[in-house]
Amino acid sequence: MAKIKIGDVVARASYNKDVFFKVVDIFEEKGYCTLRGLNVRVLADAPIDDLILPTSTEIREYKKDYIKKSNESMERIFYRRELEKQKRVVRSELEESNGFFDVPGIVLHIDGDEEYLDLCLNTYRQLDIEAYGISLLEREQPKKIHSLLIKYNPDILVITGHDGLLKEKKDFSDVNNYRNSKYFIEAVQNARRFEPSLDDLVIFAGACQSHYEGILRAGANFASSPHRVFIHALDPVFIIEKIAFTSINKIISARDIIDATITGIKGIGGVETRGKLREGLPRSPYE
Repeated sequence: MAKIKIGDVVARASYNKDVFFKVVDIFEEKGYCTLRGLNVRVLADAPIDDLILPTSTEIREYKKDYIKKSNESMERIFYRRELEKQKRVVRSELEESNGFFDVPGIVLHIDGDEEYLDLCLNTYRQLDIEAYGISLLEREQPKKIHSLLIKYNPDILVITGHDGLLKEKKDFSDVNNYRNSKYFIEAVQNARRFEPSLDDLVIFAGACQSHYEGILRAGANFASSPHRVFIHALDPVFIIEKIAFTSINKIISARDIIDATITGIKGIGGVETRGKLREGLPRSPYE
């Protein structure tokens, strides 16, 4: 077998190659590696002798499935928006106005993984969402959240990165059994000290297998992961899009927002939340 190197894409033989990872650290003297999910927000340790190097064809097919799911979600979003736009065109004609314009919510996305952050920021751009991105290790997020909120004054805050249950830990209720959940919880608590209202600042926080109950109790509107499953890298973006493009006059049910995700109800949960879209009238003829 070829020697495993940092940056390699690998899978675990004992898990039937269910998830592909990138190797981020190697501890040869202890016989294990630290892995980061290729398209899910998880960190995991695995014995070096349990790792398999997938073929280029297997990696291509794995990525193809990820792209397919992402594209399907994007298509549903644009279809929904087009239906809403058509309804408003009819209203605009009836009122003999110059047309409506949208002012969606502004997003601050803090991510422990720079590659995932870039992926999310690119998706925000595709979805016409104004988003500011900060790459910050999970343990640093609670310390800097207050100053970042002052600087960017967002309508919606995303706090994410990677997480996971520590190996051999079975008590799901103990936050110390998770890699980064305690930092997500503390960051949300600090954000709520800055803005207590769940309507004025909408918060999503968490990653794969995160301590869902603790993050919600800290004050998040939405969090992962109720069943301690892996969540898709873009799930936070699809949640935020639904909030950013729903009228402030409408309260969105938790079910409607969860339905916008790829992972679904086992990976994402939360509370009903007011939308952040403001409608303007009329559109300037000089734009």
